[in-house]
Amino acid sequence: MMNTRIHIFVVVVLTGLVSMSKGLFAQDLTFSQFYEQPLLRNPALSGIFKGDIRISGAYRDQWSSVTIPFRTGAMSIEYKIPVGEHNDVFTVASQMSLDAAGDIRLKRTQLFPALSFHKSLSDEKDTYLSVAFMGGPVFSQFDPTQVKFGDQYVNGNYNASNPTAQTLQYSSYQYWDVSTGVCFSTQFNNGGRWYAGASVAHFNNPVIRSTTGSSESFLTPKYSFNIGINTPVSDINRIIAFTDYFSENGHRQLLGGLLYGWDFQKYYENDPFTFYIGSFIRWGDAIIPVVKMDFNHLSIGISYDVNYSKLRVASNWRGGLELTASYSNFLKIRNSTLDKVRCVAF
Repeated sequence: MMNTRIHIFVVVVLTGLVSMSKGLFAQDLTFSQFYEQPLLRNPALSGIFKGDIRISGAYRDQWSSVTIPFRTGAMSIEYKIPVGEHNDVFTVASQMSLDAAGDIRLKRTQLFPALSFHKSLSDEKDTYLSVAFMGGPVFSQFDPTQVKFGDQYVNGNYNASNPTAQTLQYSSYQYWDVSTGVCFSTQFNNGGRWYAGASVAHFNNPVIRSTTGSSESFLTPKYSFNIGINTPVSDINRIIAFTDYFSENGHRQLLGGLLYGWDFQKYYENDPFTFYIGSFIRWGDAIIPVVKMDFNHLSIGISYDVNYSKLRVASNWRGGLELTASYSNFLKIRNSTLDKVRCVAF
């Protein structure tokens, strides 16, 4: 009975967080399967998995039904290192992403190394407080030959040879971006785990130069709050749920939902073959059905955005296809988290 109440409480809390937020708008790079790229959510979420190493990738193709597609790819690598005699752990990680969008072929490339320290708070269960820093260069560029200015339209017709009063001094720029975060993670009575975290991105207020060279702007800090819950509901079923809330310069975004999993086949030494089905919502924008499979240390997911924002008139309810894949495992080395009684995990 107690386990049932816990499961109902989890669903109600996550649903309530989604329902109570209105007028949310997306900021920065985001994925529908956001939980598969933890460093983009909060650098302190790096290392919160079962194993020594995790490699994760995601690819997104969006708005192909409306305009030239926005394509985004990302990959993260995390490696955990036990330290000391008190079950503490370091995670060395890196987050890479490439975003390409629109007629002018605007591209943005990010390369962010990260370091996280997980402090054990209990000898009785896996309870950890994690603190992390992440930062690195961001490169952005576009094709200036594809830019169309308003004064190049004459009588409603565009001609690239028409003169323009606009000048483009730069077609690329670079800046350094830094973020930090904290996370608390622990177990509860029936073998479930949960975490809650918070982070600040762009806290160094990166300067972005305008393409005309006449002005500069700043990326304001972006605040995020993250919740994740992974709990069995029977011997072969489990629920995994995630919620993220972001706030930046007056704009807000809320994502949340859950996956329900079935263990189709169990193994004595390896993790089971688990099939998940579920749905997420990006408030004010899209409903996102998701299918996911875990097997042989691999995880593969596919989702599709069903757009319900005002853009649905043009998009015909179509948003973006997204594919994710990850691999996690223990390494057969002397200093492995597999040899520890306590370890940060989810």
